Amino acid sequence: MRRISASLLAADFSNLQTELSRIETSDLVHIDVMDGNYVPNISFGLPIIEAVQRCTDLPLDIHLMIENPDRLLSNFAKTQPEILTVHYEAVVHLQKTLRSIRDFGIKAGVSLNPHTPLNGLEYILPDLDLILIMTVNPGYGGQEFIPAMIQKIRDCKKLICDYPIEIQVDGGVSIDNIAILSEAGATNFVAGSAIFKSNDPEYYIKKMRTVN
Repeated sequence: MRRISASLLAADFSNLQTELSRIETSDLVHIDVMDGNYVPNISFGLPIIEAVQRCTDLPLDIHLMIENPDRLLSNFAKTQPEILTVHYEAVVHLQKTLRSIRDFGIKAGVSLNPHTPLNGLEYILPDLDLILIMTVNPGYGGQEFIPAMIQKIRDCKKLICDYPIEIQVDGGVSIDNIAILSEAGATNFVAGSAIFKSNDPEYYIKKMRTVN
């Protein structure tokens, strides 16, 4: 079963409660935390995440697009997301960071930018619950999908072998390409603009799960 993580980055921030009610059929709420350093934009902080929790029962999927995320792990862990993902490129001691996330009882994820190879993950697979393949360059919503990432997803599936690790994709995901992404090995799909700009987000999410 494909898991759909609806990205709030594409939502109407002035009407957040209503926007959240439109995505109740999704499996997760994806929240991109941007610090203006690791990526050029600034987005959600802890007060917004706490407000989101008050408006929905959906589990949170927090993606930390920040430099040196270790210094803030305990803060974000207090919101008890299902998944907490850090960027491979932003962490000094990745295995230590992943174990710290798991120590909070949270699934540990690592995100790879389009240019970052997979081979750096080979020896830390036992510490991973999720690998996020960025299919656009991080920092902005609404970008076009990078087709070369399909092969990267295939390679990632081979790498994880029998480990129970989710392969998540983020960037330009829609009903037009979700089938080929799923076939390549992805199991968890972040979509923002495609969902929130549709006339019926709930139906769109259901369609994402079944379209071939």
